[in-house]
Amino acid sequence: MSRVLAITVLLLGALPSAVLASEGEGGGFINLDKTLIIQAVNFGLLLVVLWRFLYRPLLAKMDERSQAIRKSLEEAQAARAEAQREREEHVSKIQAAHAEAEAIRAAAIKEAAEEQRRLVEAGRVEAARVVESARAELDQEVRRAKQDLRREVGDLAIGVAERLIKKSLHDEDHRRIVEDAITRMQGVS
Repeated sequence: MSRVLAITVLLLGALPSAVLASEGEGGGFINLDKTLIIQAVNFGLLLVVLWRFLYRPLLAKMDERSQAIRKSLEEAQAARAEAQREREEHVSKIQAAHAEAEAIRAAAIKEAAEEQRRLVEAGRVEAARVVESARAELDQEVRRAKQDLRREVGDLAIGVAERLIKKSLHDEDHRRIVEDAITRMQGVS
């Protein structure tokens, strides 16, 4: 706009000299008389009025709009930077959550393996205890059975001996018993 103002001032300054030059010639292609000066002054006043009331407000609005656009761009860049920061933060949180989940999973697997080992060991101990208990019970039953068998054999032997004694022994039976006892004694010695 300063160029337009400078051109206007140049024209206004050159106009009086052109008018003076035309007055001396008596007529030319352009008739330079007093109306041209009035028109030039009117044009200059129009430029000043337009400059003051139209061009300055237009420049102010354009500057205001440029400032608003610049501010919007800065806000958009700040929002983009904030969004990028939040995105990186979310990515790091997700990675941390994945790492924590993996650690929990590994701990659960380790705990399950340890629990399985404990259960197997407890099962082995219980099985050994049951087997040992069964063996002890079996040994006790065998001892009882042997004791019962000895008692029965002893009772039978006593019963047989009583019957033999009650029975009248003949001489032949006496001799045979004595000979059997002698034979047994000789076998022992």
